[in-house]
Amino acid sequence: MSRSALIAVVIFVCAHLLLLIGISTPQKFVFDEVHYVPAARQMLAPTITKPVLNPMHPPLAKELMALSIASFGDNALGWRYPATLFGAFSILAVYLCGLALFAREGHAVAAALIAFFNQMVFVQSRVAMLDIFALALGLLGTAAFLHGFNRERPHRLFALAGLFFGLATACKWSGLFPLATCIAIVALIRLLQRWRTAFADARESDWYRPDLWPEFQSRHFVACFLLLPVASYLWTFFPLYGLSVTDLIEAQRRIFADNTTTAIASHTYMSAWPSWPFLVRPVWFLFDKLGEDKMAAIVFLGNPLVLWPALVALAICLRDFIVTRRADVFLILAFYFGPYIAWALSPRALAFLYYYLPSATMTSLALVYALTRGDLPRWLVWAFVAVAAVGFIAMLPISAAFVGTSMETFGRLMLFRSWI
Repeated sequence: MSRSALIAVVIFVCAHLLLLIGISTPQKFVFDEVHYVPAARQMLAPTITKPVLNPMHPPLAKELMALSIASFGDNALGWRYPATLFGAFSILAVYLCGLALFAREGHAVAAALIAFFNQMVFVQSRVAMLDIFALALGLLGTAAFLHGFNRERPHRLFALAGLFFGLATACKWSGLFPLATCIAIVALIRLLQRWRTAFADARESDWYRPDLWPEFQSRHFVACFLLLPVASYLWTFFPLYGLSVTDLIEAQRRIFADNTTTAIASHTYMSAWPSWPFLVRPVWFLFDKLGEDKMAAIVFLGNPLVLWPALVALAICLRDFIVTRRADVFLILAFYFGPYIAWALSPRALAFLYYYLPSATMTSLALVYALTRGDLPRWLVWAFVAVAAVGFIAMLPISAAFVGTSMETFGRLMLFRSWI
């Protein structure tokens, strides 16, 4: 086993074990678990009754929850175990993305640690919701695409990316966003090549080169980014609908209607997309009074010591892309802004901070780039990892219900009234 592969295994195992700590607390439903766990239970019935529960989302994540319930029991561990598994896959995928972008194991490990300490992946990996499944599979697809980007023959890696994106979409339709980003990148590069565009001072590090992917033809594009995603997506519906084309089409109509509706009442924790990078309005998954001065809380907020500096890192990436045309910063920006802009353009009226999860996770790569560029000292990125860890530990009382907190600590952590 290569050193990079060994590090990947260690990252996955450590992340998974850490995410499992206290996973059964609380032993009741948290936030939207009330929608997804009953749908998973229904899938375990000998014959699936009508109506199908939670038809507004594709079935794969709920099928995985059902498998977990069958294995570990209909309890908090059974509901949430798959989320911890895919949370670990998310951190692993960030490491793989870092390897593709920076070609240095240390930089990739730093990116994975920052993503873990960001708090968002940690919280979402410990509740039985759909977003962590879509995130993990989307990031694995992104990692495959990044590893294939600079190869002369990217066919297999692009096909693997398409497979992962299809499965991500089969968890939640937001899995389409990184796929759409890849399609846009490939289409733009092919358009420039057709126009015979070339930079006067061409460099090997350029995001665009006239000789990129010389053997990747239109039929390969269709197979990798259209046929494979569609096939892997539709495959997940067979356990529910079999070969019934009518039921399958109706399922897609129902999902489309929900994802484009504007007829939704307001929600206490809803927030608009321009506010997400600034962490204006978190989502409280749990707030339980346990005693006179004791409470259990789970808040989806994000680590301010990571996500606020990330805005500066993104600005540095944008500056370097404009000035130097670097492929690594181009790809970081593409996979940050791709899902973010997609949510901004979505007609769905109801939106929450956790929709920012894919873009927020990509900021760990922007931070590593900004902290290791030029002649900056090597210790700087690790100092930032330490700062991120401090912020993560400080937020742990409101990130994990099993930790618990006092009202005094709660008051200190709520820096703004909009966080309450």
